[in-house]
Amino acid sequence: MADTAVGLHLEGCLFSHVEEDALVTALGQGAEDAYEILIQRYQQPVYSLVCRLMNDPADAPDIVQEVFLKVFRNIGAFRGNSSLKTWIYRIAVNEAYNHRRWFCRHQRQEVALSSEEGALNYAGGMMDPGRSPFELAADHETRALVEQALENLNPKFRAAVVLRDIEDLSYEDIATVLDVSLGTVKSRIMRGREALRKILEGRLDLETGVRWSSPSLSGQPLTE
Repeated sequence: MADTAVGLHLEGCLFSHVEEDALVTALGQGAEDAYEILIQRYQQPVYSLVCRLMNDPADAPDIVQEVFLKVFRNIGAFRGNSSLKTWIYRIAVNEAYNHRRWFCRHQRQEVALSSEEGALNYAGGMMDPGRSPFELAADHETRALVEQALENLNPKFRAAVVLRDIEDLSYEDIATVLDVSLGTVKSRIMRGREALRKILEGRLDLETGVRWSSPSLSGQPLTE
């Protein structure tokens, strides 16, 4: 069997399309080093993503293990309609959601927001010159407060904000990961940021006049 994975580069954690195709082919053939490369490339990003989607980080290792088991079992179903990262993130988000539904049915504090569908009409075209809450978190202590505030968000808004402002995914990739429309993505990001602003009021020394209420379509969010 040809070693299709030979020649893949991990430096900078960036794959070209050719390298990604080679990795997917090697995974489909069961090449051992391809599985090692997949783990090296994606284990830490997936772990970080899952931790931010769960209230208890102690749950993350089991969820991450299940994510990669599903990736290994279903790699033959990957058709390349999105990037491999986007496909893996979709599996990770679904597993986190499933875990929350199964183990977290007790009452928890969430931000009271109006019906999500009611916001779709204005979310798509709204421009926001301001910065996201993550861009305002200039130091580790402030960033930690924002991370803690994420735990109080509606899980749907939380996932959208994490994928955009921490993972730096495009709106289109987020729509693929969450299996929702582009308008819904923009609505969830906008409302998630506004929810974070309300949670953090009085806890952060925010700049006067900064708007957090909608997706920043021009600026670059702070990445991890």
